[in-house]
Amino acid sequence: MHTTRGLSNGSTFPEIIELNVGGQVYVTRHATLISVPDSLLWTMFSQKKPKELARDSKGRYFLDRDGFLFRYILDYLRDLNLVLPDYFPEKSRLQREAEFFQLRDLSQRLSPKVSKENSISEEICQSDPEELTSVAGAGGSTNSANARSPSLESRKSGYITVGYRGSYTIGRDAQADAKFRRVARITVCGKTSLAKEVFGDTLNESRDPDRPPERYTSRYYLKYNFLEQAFDRLSESGFHMVACNSTGTCAYASNDPNEDKIWTSYTEYVFSRD
Repeated sequence: MHTTRGLSNGSTFPEIIELNVGGQVYVTRHATLISVPDSLLWTMFSQKKPKELARDSKGRYFLDRDGFLFRYILDYLRDLNLVLPDYFPEKSRLQREAEFFQLRDLSQRLSPKVSKENSISEEICQSDPEELTSVAGAGGSTNSANARSPSLESRKSGYITVGYRGSYTIGRDAQADAKFRRVARITVCGKTSLAKEVFGDTLNESRDPDRPPERYTSRYYLKYNFLEQAFDRLSESGFHMVACNSTGTCAYASNDPNEDKIWTSYTEYVFSRD
């Protein structure tokens, strides 16, 4: 019934639709996107024409929102049911996404139940279970600094490994200047709770989203590509570098040995907090 209403304005959408949400690609049915009347997606894909919507370079409909959290928005649209994984620390952010997409029922389900006894602990738990230890004072008062960086007494010891892969080209006979390529991705390995404590929202968890706080992962990476920025965050959290190593390989741009040489290197830095 909703589809018929949506197509009455002359717009035609295919049955299967590809979306680019903040760089994450999703494929779903048109009927799924318009399953909640008067929501933002219902308005976009039933009241507008395809040419009126933004697209990326490959023709996919583009939404400038959190690509990781959109998976839960899409799950909700499929059967109007909300199922979140254990140790899910992004409830407040997911509620913000639900409000943006005008999904009122979903937003209400994600709204925290506030009381005098649990308002502080629930708010912090939504951010990161590890930060529960940062509640200060007998009366339970907190501040933003404590929420982001636990006190020295509550900080747990552990290791975090930061790695990156880089490449550069050296001209023939080393007569030309080396051409360095931008660092594509900085990876983060270690205990989930420590990684979230140090890097917060700059940590991309899309490849391992449901990892419990006390488990280890090697699939996280950062949303920026400046090593110095990662080092600053580690230093502010009390970590110091204890080891580093690097490997490199060399190849020619073609089979001709007179062509430019391409060097590829992988480097890891190990940080520890006692």
